[in-house]
Amino acid sequence: MKENRQKVYDDFYAVAEDLIRRKITSKEHLGILGGSNGGLLVGVAFTQRPDLFRGVACLKPLLDMRRYSKLLAGASWMDEYGDPDKPEEWAYIRKYSPYQNLAAGRKYPRVLFVTSTRDDRVHPAHARKMAAKMEDLGYRVYFYENTEGGHAVTSTNKERAFIDALTYTYFLNTLR
Repeated sequence: MKENRQKVYDDFYAVAEDLIRRKITSKEHLGILGGSNGGLLVGVAFTQRPDLFRGVACLKPLLDMRRYSKLLAGASWMDEYGDPDKPEEWAYIRKYSPYQNLAAGRKYPRVLFVTSTRDDRVHPAHARKMAAKMEDLGYRVYFYENTEGGHAVTSTNKERAFIDALTYTYFLNTLR
């Protein structure tokens, strides 16, 4: 929680490093997928440790931690993440906020962003802004926005099958 949030990300990296160290996989074969808070997890992971992952599927992600509390349900999560409008809390949030930490000249994996226009929890602006910023910095990304589905991204089995096929096709083509 709050100032201890980085521990979640460090634990995630430790698992990835262990999988690589024990030769269970390699960076070329390691893909990560997360949605919602898990989208934040994989967003932080590829911005802090792009060396560990070749593929990243970032679904309905929370990425702009400077403004998250002003969008949809974001204000209700301040007990977990902190209040970015309080300088002492922004000081630790900004260290992991994917949108604010995205930089030119790094070797990021090519990311697949998936969101829904009708998401009522995590605003689609998170994925839209991150994909646009990455493109502005010269990175290639994949982006898909479903116009249905809310926070689930899909509202029918056909849409779910499409999103699953899109995601796993991305991994099939990205991971060697």
